[in-house]
Amino acid sequence: MDWPRCGRVTLMVEVSVIVPHYNDLQGLDRCLAALTAQSLPRDRYEIVVADNMSPRGEAAVREVIGQRAQLVLAREKGAGPARNAATPVAQGRLFAFTDSDCVPDSGWLAAGVAALEAYDIVGGAMSLLFSGREKSGAEAYEAVFAFNNRRYVEREGFSVTANLFCRREVYSATGPFHVGMSEDRDWCLRARALGFRLGYAPAARVAHPARSDWRALHAKWHRLNAELYANTLMTPRGRLRWLASTAAMPLSILAHLPRVLTSPALAGTVERRRGAATLARLRLWRFADGMLRLVGARA
Repeated sequence: MDWPRCGRVTLMVEVSVIVPHYNDLQGLDRCLAALTAQSLPRDRYEIVVADNMSPRGEAAVREVIGQRAQLVLAREKGAGPARNAATPVAQGRLFAFTDSDCVPDSGWLAAGVAALEAYDIVGGAMSLLFSGREKSGAEAYEAVFAFNNRRYVEREGFSVTANLFCRREVYSATGPFHVGMSEDRDWCLRARALGFRLGYAPAARVAHPARSDWRALHAKWHRLNAELYANTLMTPRGRLRWLASTAAMPLSILAHLPRVLTSPALAGTVERRRGAATLARLRLWRFADGMLRLVGARA
């Protein structure tokens, strides 16, 4: 079945799955294995991998991809620019976004496509993958606090880009993902400001590896804090709002400690103790980092 033309692209498949990648060939291989095992018939979707100029080189990336996907080289750094580089060559009337370190369930595409009959943008459910039987402090923290995409969609008005669906015309109207900010939140808020409807699809499930240690968790939050700071400054009284949220970080340890101590996602005293310690360490770091950003902006 041929789909109608959109610009210069003749649409030949229903869904284009867009996967940004950088320097994680093992994760990419696992992601592609999951994507090629979808319950949606294979002739209804394509996979486009946008590589961010991985150090291993184009040949190594092509070897992992094989015949499973089309490769696009994205020279501008960042997952957002990589996604933007993939969309001009994507042929589907629908876009499905996930990340190269993710593992979509076999029914992910079918559930996301079905949900787009009721909504213009869809966010699916997120679960976590853990490295071992007993969670580290970082894994315990993420098990309690990370990737609550239902809350993001239903209360905060955005979906993570690890599990995001939209129609092609919605992406075209909203424009590309921006750099230097929380790109998923920014893009979804821009789309909703145009009147597009966002909905949640619990059956469209994607698993994401939890950060396994403090170094990985710190790197994640260093990036997120920078993005959140940029987003907050774009809002009315942004600097004051940032100061208020940053000042509340130490108190948030006590406010959120009961979630760690009672969470069914954690097993036993050791995991709860590790999760509590990581909660305190991370929130105190976010307090210091947030204040330094304000001081640096004034200097």
